[in-house]
Amino acid sequence: MIWRALILSLFFTSQYAYAQEPTRPEIDLEEFAETLFQVQDDDIDYEDLYESLLLLYSNPVNINRATREDLASLYILSIIQINSLLEYVATNGELISLYELQAIPGFDTETIRRLLPFVDVRSGDEFGTSGPLFQRILNEENNYFLLRMDRILETQKGYRPAVDDDDRRFLGSSTKVYGRFRMSHSKDFSIGFTFEKDAGEQFNWNANNKQYGFDYYSFHFMKENVGLFKKVIVGDYQMQFGQGLLLGAGFNPGKGAETITTVRRSSSGIKPYTSVLESGFMRGAAATYQIKNFEVTTFYSHLGQDANIKNDTTFTDFDEYISSVQQTGFHRTDSELANKDVVTENTFGTNVHFNSTNKNFQSGVTFINTSYSIPLIKKPNNYNQFEFRGNSNYNIGGYFNYNWQNFLLFGEGATSKSGGLGMVGGFIGSLSPIVSISMVLRNYQRDFHSFYGNSFGESTRNINESGIYWGLKITPSRKYFFTAYYDRFKFPWLRFRAEAPSQGYEYLARFNYKPKRSLLLYGQYRAESKQLSVNIDEGNLSRLEEGVKRSYLFNMNYDMGGGFSIKSRVQLSDYTLAGRKTKGMAVAQDLNFQVSKFRISTRFAIIDTDDFENRQYMYEKDVLYAFSVRGISGKAIRNYILIQYKPTKKFNLWLRYARTNFQDAERILNVESSVLGSGLTQINGNTRSELKMQVRYRF
Repeated sequence: MIWRALILSLFFTSQYAYAQEPTRPEIDLEEFAETLFQVQDDDIDYEDLYESLLLLYSNPVNINRATREDLASLYILSIIQINSLLEYVATNGELISLYELQAIPGFDTETIRRLLPFVDVRSGDEFGTSGPLFQRILNEENNYFLLRMDRILETQKGYRPAVDDDDRRFLGSSTKVYGRFRMSHSKDFSIGFTFEKDAGEQFNWNANNKQYGFDYYSFHFMKENVGLFKKVIVGDYQMQFGQGLLLGAGFNPGKGAETITTVRRSSSGIKPYTSVLESGFMRGAAATYQIKNFEVTTFYSHLGQDANIKNDTTFTDFDEYISSVQQTGFHRTDSELANKDVVTENTFGTNVHFNSTNKNFQSGVTFINTSYSIPLIKKPNNYNQFEFRGNSNYNIGGYFNYNWQNFLLFGEGATSKSGGLGMVGGFIGSLSPIVSISMVLRNYQRDFHSFYGNSFGESTRNINESGIYWGLKITPSRKYFFTAYYDRFKFPWLRFRAEAPSQGYEYLARFNYKPKRSLLLYGQYRAESKQLSVNIDEGNLSRLEEGVKRSYLFNMNYDMGGGFSIKSRVQLSDYTLAGRKTKGMAVAQDLNFQVSKFRISTRFAIIDTDDFENRQYMYEKDVLYAFSVRGISGKAIRNYILIQYKPTKKFNLWLRYARTNFQDAERILNVESSVLGSGLTQINGNTRSELKMQVRYRF
């Protein structure tokens, strides 16, 4: 081991002129998401994406103790790279330094750069967990308190004086307030609480209205490795097992520029929930107990949900019911406040997960039961006849993963109380160090109901869909690579805006070229087709027509050195439906630079679209732990400036100003009112400005 350390030290010293252990860089989420994951789209849960990446960053994987599942959950390494890393550690012993990753066959500089934020190197089980827990908590250095405030600078209708007594207005101020405290130690404990008041909500203490200061609170305490208990958590949490068909919370990249590693889910188990999205999580307790090769997880959740209670008995025998569970989390008006936590959701279940001794095979079974205090009944129409109806639902399912040489096979199947089935399966593999492929099959029946599922698919829910996906990645050189996928899907039953069974397809091709470390160029083409119902001669009859959207993307990132970098981006699109073709475009120029203790990011963008179907989405740099992606249609100019000031290691300050100026406000207000808001969020004029301030302090 001594000779190995000496050789590595000499090698890296000669190559880099230093041999110190590299520090883990902060996540550049904008770059990470654009180059690896999902196509920018309004169906993506962006905040959950960031929260999951943040959890990975806060709890880095110890490469010396990592399993295949741990490494695959990062969505960065190919099967060949994972096998090569595990073989290297098994043959040569534990890694001494992160620099040693460069000595592993198949690891290039770009892969290592993307990997560094989420991994570290520790000897044995070195986690620093000795001594009393309370003392470790008091002495933990990985902690922070964060406070953020933001608001729309223009006066929206909901904040203007009411015209008469029936004219509704928001109850609270236009400032959104968000705070978070987090303290954690990898493989030991995690403590955190979050509070939030959305714009328009009151800061008020009124138990009758379920108001207790801030509108939303979240808390968790998790302890790991307590005897045979792998994890124990109380408070708010999420879970992910198998392919996410029944429990699929957290980071699920899906279809995007990375066409191979992101199609498969990982069984990451219990995870703390720290987001301010007020739905999609559990509140209660959960624990994972380990018995040799088996892990048994049990969980219980008791959560208040927002809903509008109805009393219409024309199509149901229930005296009262709800038509949906509201997920916005807004309580800005009397009516929204009246819907707060009116329904109680109780969820319990268990998962049994098996790991083979050689770690090449995993399997598991899951049972989950969810019940509502008030029945959920959707008003019948043509396309929702097979949706869930009633007070309770249960699911039973099983899953597996099998690693065979350079291929990983996976699958999951489940059924719901209705008898509907859901199935998903496929493989990812490396045909050679240059060529990787992936394939996913799925079939979610029209009466399959899974409240916490989020498996691979075209729709946001795993219901009424079947399809097959193929992915390809070719890396002939470290300087460039090519990725592509093709997805064919069907909707066996009616769906919104499709009054008959329909089908569609989607494909993407992307070419990345990085001639040197400071320059990245890529171009992308994406086409998506879905059948939609179109009226015939403005009558009651309609027919299915193919709606096709084509998108073109050209991007350049250039690091000029000295803390200066630029990014240039051009996006084009067109949409065709029933013989009518419309177009859209966006051009964006970013300038980022660092001067002393200031880091400044700017953007100037021009958007010009014919309609809402061609709206343009672009990631934007935001304050830490926040994520911005704006979908804009019409003719507009979008600018922002983000200033980060770091006077000390413990204190950070962010200030962000963004402004959208619509050049055709009259048309937008009349036709695309959602762009500038609607109802109480409507802005008179053609400008929308946002101001955001944030501070973070490490104790």
